[in-house]
Amino acid sequence: MDAYDEGSNARHGPDAPSRPTPPTRQDVPVERPGEPRTGIAALSLRYQVGVALALAVVAIGVCVHLGMTFLHVAPANTVTRAHGDAVDDWIYPEFEQNWKLFAPNPLQQNISIQVRAGVRGPDGMTSVTGWYDLSAEDGRAIDGNLLPSHTQQNELRRAWDFYVATHDGENRPVGLRGALSESYLRRIMVLRLHGDDAVRAATGGAGVIERVQVRSRTSNVPPPEWSREKVSMTPSYRELPWWRVPQDEAEGGMR
Repeated sequence: MDAYDEGSNARHGPDAPSRPTPPTRQDVPVERPGEPRTGIAALSLRYQVGVALALAVVAIGVCVHLGMTFLHVAPANTVTRAHGDAVDDWIYPEFEQNWKLFAPNPLQQNISIQVRAGVRGPDGMTSVTGWYDLSAEDGRAIDGNLLPSHTQQNELRRAWDFYVATHDGENRPVGLRGALSESYLRRIMVLRLHGDDAVRAATGGAGVIERVQVRSRTSNVPPPEWSREKVSMTPSYRELPWWRVPQDEAEGGMR
């Protein structure tokens, strides 16, 4: 005898027919007219177009820079032979690549860049300052700094490498970029001297830098205690000629 629920005609038991399960309703988020928009969608159409154009310009700039850098470090090819000057103009001097870290014999010397200046005082007399070790100043700024700036780490070193690569041992330019490397190094020296507290103290803050002279101090890194290698610990110097500073740079107008 079949069993029935009280007050209903539904059959129960193992032989009872199964009812189809009604489909589960999924909650689909519905945008309500009153909800505020966020992000770029909250901007007007005109500003959305402006943001899109700005992002496109940044993306194009990044792609061009990556492409130029690739062509600069890649072996000579058809593109670099035809457009090598354009690639060099883009890379030098700020973005020059240096792979000495991965050379079979990494650098084993400490090179410090030092500068002194001829400063004309308010009385019209010119005096020569002592040597300022700019590399040591950068080292002190980097020491203990978890996030040192690119300028503190590389600007001075790359400027000197750029100069050495474009001049011979007599400080004569050996390529078309010789004048550019001199101007680049001189400008860095003048900027650093204008911001140096010691220079301002020595000149009373009223002196004008008329000329600068740069030199490098090279010393060998001591070999480890277990090594039998013998190296000289006497530093060597390379002095460049005096460079006259243009008037706009001398008066601090350069940025």
